[in-house]
This record gives sequence, structure tokens and C-alpha cells, in this order.
Amino acid sequence: MTGWAAWVIYSAAGSKMAGKTLLLRTANRQIRWIARKTRSVLCSAVLEAGNLRRWILRALAGAGVLVAGAAGGLATLLMYPSLLARENLTVVSWGDAYQQAQTIAFFHPFSDRTGIDLDGTIYGGGIGEIISQVESGEVLWDVVDFDLGDAVTACREGLLETIDPSMLPAGANGENAENDFVPGALGPCWAGTVVYSQIIAYAPSRTNAPPNSAADFFDLENFPGMRALRDAGPEYNLPLALFADGAGPSEIYPLLKTEQGIARAFAKLETIKDSVLWWRRPNEPIEMLAGGEIIMTTALNGRAFDAQNANADIATLWDGQVYGLDVFGIPKGTPARERAIEFVIFASSPAPLAEISSRLPYGPARLSASALVGPNPITGQTMREHLPTAPENFQNALLIDPEWWAENGAPLRARWDAWRAE
Repeated sequence: MTGWAAWVIYSAAGSKMAGKTLLLRTANRQIRWIARKTRSVLCSAVLEAGNLRRWILRALAGAGVLVAGAAGGLATLLMYPSLLARENLTVVSWGDAYQQAQTIAFFHPFSDRTGIDLDGTIYGGGIGEIISQVESGEVLWDVVDFDLGDAVTACREGLLETIDPSMLPAGANGENAENDFVPGALGPCWAGTVVYSQIIAYAPSRTNAPPNSAADFFDLENFPGMRALRDAGPEYNLPLALFADGAGPSEIYPLLKTEQGIARAFAKLETIKDSVLWWRRPNEPIEMLAGGEIIMTTALNGRAFDAQNANADIATLWDGQVYGLDVFGIPKGTPARERAIEFVIFASSPAPLAEISSRLPYGPARLSASALVGPNPITGQTMREHLPTAPENFQNALLIDPEWWAENGAPLRARWDAWRAE
């Protein structure tokens, strides 16, 4: 999950490790390609068993597969050809607790319902691998959990299959699907799953009264002390400034297309500039709060939730949150397109989305799913109040819209950089 839903770190210890990683990745792709070819051959009954065996051996020799376990795996397929007749689906996501929750909420129930085996694979975001697979014609990933920005880019570049929103089921309250998803969660090539957000976190023990609006973040008189903001450009900070200056969610992007609105946002930020520390890594603002360096900060809602569960002196203010999305997309040309669409329909339904949110502090991308979110099945903790899309938390929220920023962001980023350098 890039994006904020997960931070995946990859490292390679020197060229030997990098070489081994590349070899294993290449071998894995070759084996997956062979398995798909083999399944296709068996299901169409074009080749008899002897010819199939010779085909596999030629394919292995031609591909140059040097993995010792490959021979045993293929022998198993030859001994039990019924395994090849089963349909499968490769779903790519972010790993860790997020993918574990998806396995429980999406993968197992979908397999039980359809008989389709799901192969969960981990990646670190971006669209480079999607480009490689689509352009080569060897599409091995059937469904990908994208950060919204990556999905928008991949869709624009023609790398994803279209998703007809009319195929998606109605909300838990009967609402039409297109009206049930939060803004930004449905697009021509994607369907949303979870919402994560930047919120305001504060230290209750160091404030005379709890702040109750984004305006309090900028109120140095009633809330004296240092603050912290994300040092990641205007996308997260200019909307917060306009929220604090009284603008509503529907006004912010129109305002940021005008000189008056831009000046208004920077003027608001100027009022606290000398009282701001800057953070880049997602754990930094929580550490700053815990260490007493600041009294308030913007932060990722999942990090604030974890700190609260660890009994840190931290509380969450939802007013003025800016949110992002994880969405499912289907790489163009996957031979499992129909199965992939069936999975997306299931996984973007209210009940599975609510199950995810009962386990992690990320809101379901469908509004009607919030009412279905129960307590965490492991800890018993009430989850609904910790979700960005809970109705009481989502009243004054804004999507970080990658399409809008792609079209309008360049001059704002230049102006932001100049302001930061002053």
C-alpha cells in the first residue's frame, strides 16, 4: 500500500542478493506461465498425456528454469491432473496485517463461494510491473490492490480493464452502488476498498481543552505550543489551511484554482509558520508528540490508532481530514478477466469491506458498510469510532484527488517550494 494503507520496505544486501532475487522472480514468472499454459492445454483436451509431458519438458528447457522444486511441482501436476482443472486467481496486495485481513475478509470467503483458488502476492506499489506484464502479453497478475494515484495513472495509460459500476451490488441500505461509494472510490478502471486519512493528532495532557476543529490547529492563543506538518508538498497542507479558514470540502479545489484562494491558504499557514516542525516519515509525528516536542500534528490515522492502543498520550481530531484510497484494478489482458471481475464485485461489497474495517482502522469505501462494522474479532475493541468514513468523522473530509493534482498541481508545488524556502 503505498500510499498510506501500508509502507513496504525492500532492501538487498549487495549484488549477490539482488541477483538471487532477480533469478527467483524470473523463475517464478516462468513457472506461473507454464502452469497457465498447461491448464489451458488440459482443459481443452488438445494434447494427450504423453504429448503434454513432452511439452512441459520442452517448455522447461526453453525457459531455462533452474529451480530445484520446479520438477517436483510439475510431477505432482502430471500425477494429479485434476489440480490443473481448478480455476485460480492471483491477487496482488501490500502484505503484512493488511493482506492478512484481506485473506480473512475477501480471499477465503470468495474461494469458499466460487471454488476459485486465490494466490496472494505482495508488491511495493507503482505500475512498473504492470507495464512490463501488459506490454509483454504475459499478464500474471489478475487483480491488483492499488493506491488510487497509481490506479488513475495505469487507467489513463490503458493498462487496466474497464469496470462497469452497474455490475456492483447495491449498498447494505439498498442504495445504488454509484451513490454508495465515497468520492473517488469508483472510476472507469477501479473500485475502492478502504479509506485512510491524514488527521490531526494532539496530546490531551498538554492542552487546556481538547481542540474541536481544524481552526484550533492554527489558534496559537488558545493552544500555544509547537505543531508539526507533513513535509510532502501542498496536497496535504493547503486543504488543511482552507478548512481551518472556514472553507467546506466542496469549496477547496475551486478555491485552489484561483489566486485569491491560493493566497488565502498561504496566509493561513503563515500565521503558524514559526511554530511548525516538519515530518516526513509516518512514525515521526507520533514520536514528536510522545517526546513532548509538539502539542498537535497532522498524522496518519492508522499510526495514531496504534499509539492510542499503546496507551500513548494521543487523541484524534477528524475535522479537516484529507483522505486517500486503496482500490482494486484488473491488469489488461489477464486470461482470468471474468474471474477477476467476479472477485472485484465480491470484495467491493458492503459486508466484506465491513469485515476488513473490523480488523484494521481503515474505513470501508462504501458508506453503507460503516453500519455493518463490528468490534475487532480478536481484541473485542470497538472499531467504528476509529474509522475515517464513520459518519461522525467524515462530515468535513476531502479526497486527495490525484487527477486534480495532476492537472493543476505543478504551479502550486512550485509556489509551495518557494514558501518553504523563505
